[in-house]
This record gives sequence, C-alpha cells and structure tokens, in this order.
Amino acid sequence: MAKTKTAFFCQNCGTQYAKWTGQCGACKEWNTIVEEVVSSPSPKDWKSSAETKTRSSRPVSVDQISTEKESRIDLMDQEFNRVLGGGLVPGSLVLLGGEPGIGKSTLLLQIALKITHKTLYVSGEESQKQIKMRADRILPASNNCFILTETNTQNIFRHITELEPDLVIIDSIQTLHSNYIESSAGSISQIRECTSELIKFAKETHTPVVLVGHITKDGSIAGPKILEHMVDTVLQFEGDRNYVYRILRSLKNRFGSTAELGIYEMQGSGLREVNNPSEVLISESKEPLSGTAIAATVEGMRPLLIEIQALVSSAVYGTPQRSATGFHAKRLNMLLAVLEKRAGFKLAAKDVFLNITGGITVDDPAIDLAVIAAVLSSNFDIGIGKQVCFAGEIGLAGEVRPVQRVEQRITEADKLGFTTIYVSENNKISLADPGIKIVPVAKIEEVVQHLFG
Repeated sequence: MAKTKTAFFCQNCGTQYAKWTGQCGACKEWNTIVEEVVSSPSPKDWKSSAETKTRSSRPVSVDQISTEKESRIDLMDQEFNRVLGGGLVPGSLVLLGGEPGIGKSTLLLQIALKITHKTLYVSGEESQKQIKMRADRILPASNNCFILTETNTQNIFRHITELEPDLVIIDSIQTLHSNYIESSAGSISQIRECTSELIKFAKETHTPVVLVGHITKDGSIAGPKILEHMVDTVLQFEGDRNYVYRILRSLKNRFGSTAELGIYEMQGSGLREVNNPSEVLISESKEPLSGTAIAATVEGMRPLLIEIQALVSSAVYGTPQRSATGFHAKRLNMLLAVLEKRAGFKLAAKDVFLNITGGITVDDPAIDLAVIAAVLSSNFDIGIGKQVCFAGEIGLAGEVRPVQRVEQRITEADKLGFTTIYVSENNKISLADPGIKIVPVAKIEEVVQHLFG
C-alpha cells in the first residue's frame, strides 16, 4: 500500500511547502497555509489502468503540422458563441465564474437544453428535481440533455463511458472530489487533481467540458491560480443582481479574442440574448437631460452606444468627492484636471459623480469626449440633444485625439437614429454617404463652443 504523506498548500495561490509557515512567500498572504493529506494508491487516470492505451508522441516538423480550421460546436446562443470565438472547440476546457446567484447554472442549463448534441449536465450542488423545475421554467424538455447528480470523479467518468456525451457540463468544480486525493472537496489539491483528470479526459476523447467555478469576495476565481492556467478559456459572468442585465466576458481564450462581450437579460423564463445592446444601454427619455451624454464605444468587434451620466455639485465638505461607477476613477481625475488647466473650468471646489448606465464597465478611451461633455453639461445645467453622440480621446494638452474604427462607430450611430457625432479632426473618414452629420473638433474649447455657445 502506498505511503500516505502530507504537504502544506497556500489556500490563496496554491504554492506547496514542505512545512508550515505563517506567510506565503509567493503571494505574501498571512495564515493561508494549511496541511493536506496527499495519497496516490492507484494510477491517476480518468480510466482504469486496464483501459488506458499507451500512446507515444514523436516530434513533428512545423511544415508537416495541419493548419485546417477545426470545426466548432454551435451552442445555439449567439452571445456565448461570440465570446468563445465562434463556438465551442472539441476537446477544450472552459471555466465559467461569477457571483453566487448571478445565473451561471441557468445559462449552462439553457444551453444544454437548446443544442442538438448529447449533453451530460453534472451537478454537485442541486438535486435532479431542482434542476428539472428550472428546466421546465426555461425551455421544453429535451431528450438530448441528461442530468447526473454526483460529486465523485470516478463515478462521473463511469457514467460518461456508458453515455458517451458530446458535451459535459460540471456544476461546479469546487464540489468534485477524487479518490486519489484524501483531502476534502474544494481544497487546493482536490481542485487541481479533478481538473487534471477532466483535462486528460477532454484531450483524449475530444469532448468539450464546461466547468462552473466559484469566486472569492474580491472577484477572482476560487481555488489555486493554476486552475486558470490549466483550462483553455476563462469566462466571467457578471452583473448586479438588482439589475436585469448580465454581461459575459472572456478573461482568457486560446481559441479567440478576449475583447468580445455578451449581454443577456434575466427574465422569469431564463436569460434572453440582447442582440442590440445599444437600445438597452440608452434611456428612452425624449427630453435632453443635463449631465447626460452618449458615447460611441467598441467592445471586441461590436460597436455600442452607451449613456454616460455626470453630476456636478458644490462640495459640502472641505475635500470634494470624486466617484465613478463603470469608469476608472483615476482617469476621471485626469480629465477634470485637463478641464481646469486647459479649458479654465474651476471644478476643484465641486463634487463630481460619474456613472455608466446599465451596470457595465468600459475601458475604451474613446468615451473621454462624452465624459467631458456630460460633466460640462451638468456644470452648466444645460442638456445635450438626444441625437448627439461622441467618440474621441482626450490628451493631457486638451486635444481631441483620434480613435480606432471610427467609421464603424459612425455607422452604428447612424443606424440607431443619431443625427450628429463629434470626432477628432485627425480621424481619417472615407465614408461616401455617412447619413449623419460629422463634427470634427481639435480642442476641448471647440467642443464647449459647439455645445454650450
């Protein structure tokens, strides 16, 4: 019988130590190192040693490697397919993380019920009756979706061998445990071992596996950091539970871009795909409101028009407040400094609050011009027309800098019924008939003159 041994692991980063220490030398966290029992009584494989076929690999010249495009599995969900890069690659491992109750299980069950491929949905958190109740609420029953409530990986692989599914969904990786590791489910060693077994299964059988992962209080994936390195794709499902909209982002993708974005609307019958997010991110108010401006941004390959709200008021306390939701606070401070230095607006004694509606976070510098317009609109208490939008980056000298893919932003604004868009005069625009008035500006002063006289 194999000798049982113990090792010490950091619960934060997964670093292994021979003995206990108070501080982890890798992540510098205190009191995160715990002792775990590690035992290997039999070969670590998703199949028994008798079924395992010995395969040897050999070096291949680069020019002999096939570069044919690999077929992908259509998940019958445009938003999910877009974020993955066109569908699910056979043999890939996808990790989906998100806040508790945000809708991770609902999204994956909805996909399992939609697709025509045989799917095994493994749940270690809910009973079969609970999953059936949710399935009845989402979509009609499907004979291609099979439900299994199990947490032992060896039993799961036994059912997989019998069923031979085309897609496996695990909800969640923190609930699984392997007989080869004697520690409890959710521990560093169990998560690493179960994920390793699933990776070997996926690569050998070319069966894609989707894992649901818990997250910590600071928003990162729970478990060792190596978990994110092991999988092929890491997705983040985010949004405020007080709002109906959910956003699917890609943090890592070996088979596509990480800049794509998927938007869903939470309903009683499940998650609805939002194919035109600009309509839901812009308020339906007909009258122009002060402190509101529309920005033309791009997320991945998709142009979006978002609404930016600003509130400027006199500071009650000695130090003025600067608050930004969905926008970097440091960049807001920089833009306010540019306004004061280059345009002469005294905002040092005023509170400034900024919000991007819809609960999304935007990193595109092209929304700087809209942020400036919203702040000035609130400061003057003069509304900007609802048919006006902006696309421009602000430099430290107060200049309006050109942005990438401006023609795509202009076309999207025209499609949504906007009549005027402010862009940098240095942008090269070759649209023959844009259908929208393009106002080129070079300095912040010109924008103020056009908007407020």
